[in-house]
Amino acid sequence: MSTANTDLRLQWRQIKDRLARYIVAVGGIGVIMAIVLIFVYLLYIVMPLFSSASIEEVAEYPLPEQSGKTLYLAMEEQAEIAIRVTDQGQVQFLQTTTGKPLKTIQLPLPKDSTITSFAEGAAESAVLAVGLSNGQALVFKHHFEVSFPNNKRELTPVIEYPLGEEALLLDWGRHPLQTLAVQVDEETATLVTITDDQRLMLTSLSKEESIMEDEASWSEAETTVIAQTHKDISFILLDKNQRNLYLANAAGELSFYDVSDKSEPLLVQHIFLLEGHNKLRSLQLLAGDISLLAGDAQGTVTQWFPVQDEEGRRILRRIRAFSDFNHPLTVIAPEHTRKGFLAVDESGVAGLFHTTSENTLLLKRITDRPILKAAMAPRANAMLLQDAQRLYFYTIDNEHPEVSMKALWGKVWYESYPEPDYIWQSSSASNDFEPKLSLVPISYGTIKAAFYAMLFAIPLAVMGAIFTAQFMSPKMRKLVKPSIEVMEALPTVILGFLAGLWLAPFMEANLPGIFSILLIMPMGLLLFAYFWQQLPDRIRHSVPDGWEAALLIPVVIGLVYFCVAMSPILEDSFFGGDMPGWLRNEMGINYDQRNSLVVGLAMGFAVIPTIFSIAEDAIFAVPKHLVQGSLALGATPWQTMIRVVLLTASPGIFSAIMIGMGRAVGETMIVLMATGNTPVMDFSIFEGMRTLSANIAVEMPESEVNSTHYRVLFLAAVVLFAFTFIFNTAAEVVRQRLRERYSNL
Repeated sequence: MSTANTDLRLQWRQIKDRLARYIVAVGGIGVIMAIVLIFVYLLYIVMPLFSSASIEEVAEYPLPEQSGKTLYLAMEEQAEIAIRVTDQGQVQFLQTTTGKPLKTIQLPLPKDSTITSFAEGAAESAVLAVGLSNGQALVFKHHFEVSFPNNKRELTPVIEYPLGEEALLLDWGRHPLQTLAVQVDEETATLVTITDDQRLMLTSLSKEESIMEDEASWSEAETTVIAQTHKDISFILLDKNQRNLYLANAAGELSFYDVSDKSEPLLVQHIFLLEGHNKLRSLQLLAGDISLLAGDAQGTVTQWFPVQDEEGRRILRRIRAFSDFNHPLTVIAPEHTRKGFLAVDESGVAGLFHTTSENTLLLKRITDRPILKAAMAPRANAMLLQDAQRLYFYTIDNEHPEVSMKALWGKVWYESYPEPDYIWQSSSASNDFEPKLSLVPISYGTIKAAFYAMLFAIPLAVMGAIFTAQFMSPKMRKLVKPSIEVMEALPTVILGFLAGLWLAPFMEANLPGIFSILLIMPMGLLLFAYFWQQLPDRIRHSVPDGWEAALLIPVVIGLVYFCVAMSPILEDSFFGGDMPGWLRNEMGINYDQRNSLVVGLAMGFAVIPTIFSIAEDAIFAVPKHLVQGSLALGATPWQTMIRVVLLTASPGIFSAIMIGMGRAVGETMIVLMATGNTPVMDFSIFEGMRTLSANIAVEMPESEVNSTHYRVLFLAAVVLFAFTFIFNTAAEVVRQRLRERYSNL
């Protein structure tokens, strides 16, 4: 009977062992599969960022008969209707997919006058102007009225005259207007022209509110002669803020004027955009009207924008170039809301580019004839091109042109910045905003936060683990170890809350005392240990072995209290009563209240239990016969600790440190609440930072799904995932090598 019972127990044990093995295997495989699926999903969201642009031909059709030369080509927001202005004063509205004429409006040109020049304002304003042979200019704009007859959307083209109820003809005398620029906003209007007698003239108007009338009226035009030009000016550009004026000739000679004061325009700079015998073929303002795009006869597009020189003056500077064409450029068409543009050359090749990412997104031949006009849809999802005889309508798939490896990880020269830099600034209140999506500052902040946290946590956790495992009495160890491990259960949001609202102001108010702790605490503990050794044996032996650490608790508390109490005296004596101000004024070191010191203390406090628990277990698990053998051979307890215990436990200690590092890298709530969340690249302990995890937590709820911003945040998650993977893999590799090296002890 006993034999049968034994067999049954063995069989049941084997069944349980096999079942446990399967459960553990399934659980392990499930964890691995979950991690792999998370990584695959992250890649699924991120991969579209790096897909190239594509275009698809929708329609090709001839120009309307006897319509004249095209001066202007554009599309409405949905890219359903094209707008074409001709040199005969006609504004034609065509269906983009078929070329079918929908409506033609004749501009009210004066009798016996012809169009000699044309200008377009900011894309969003849809303001246009024509210069006439009689010295007058006609300003008009197009828009579409939306209606829904029979629940069907219908667009009605309309031509308006923004400077009055009827067409307003500005008069500069009887000299034909050779070149023209125009900008009109809600309050002001500015026109700049060059007449055939080479006078550069500026006319400004402002809107005036009338108490007696319901509608505002425009003031009388004020005209200023800026200069008498001596060269044939081919291009005049005026930014939408009506502040910067650019004039250039075919040789690439450019004059940059500041026309903020309309009565006294100021020549800021005179430069050459091109070198050698090159010719300027196209000059356009990029979206936002800060940058200039210059296309030349060698097939190169260069970007220029104003930067401050050493004397504080705003001067144009060449920033980057796109040399992808083999023939002279004919047209540059900027996108309406992004920093991209369409460029075409004389051979009929079209290219899509983005300035910030320095990306050449697409090059494709459209026709074998030179393309004379081109337009981008307001949403950058379509383009319309024209050669001498036909129109070509294409749809565009180009969702994420802002992203490239250089934009993410390299220094980029952003508009209005004095030099290339790493910047994270994903949004702004302005539609002309240039996204700055460098992951370098937030990756740097992640490493910085983890470094200062580990700088605080590693010595305390590892030294505490050594003392607890080897020198502390068993009864005290049973109290200390669970107490420290319970600290790990504290919600990090509570730690972050306390760090941001209590610890940061406390440290700012007692900064000298905080730093004096670093000096006084070690000296005080050593001094206490020395005096303890000098006490009579009966007093020292009254404390059981392994309980000495309990004596240090009141000493530590007393030293901390002493340092904090002395802080105001130290601050008044050495730092003029304001140490943060002294650091700022005397040392040139900026002090943020929520800085790396606060994060190091708070996050280090959160990481200590993890490192302590794993390291203490590894040290305590060192076989006792190794320790006893070392002591028996005459080694001191510290020699035994350093040369036997630590070497044997080194794989576990290293794993503890690396797991703590992984925890610090991925921490969110503490760095979110205890730092200024400023993505700056400064390793100063007095500056804040923004980490990958905090950035995701802050910006993900506000990002548009599937937008570039949204996908870049997922890319930040991939980088964070890679950080933790690298740390954990390195920890495992080192741990295995340490285990192999010291396994024979």
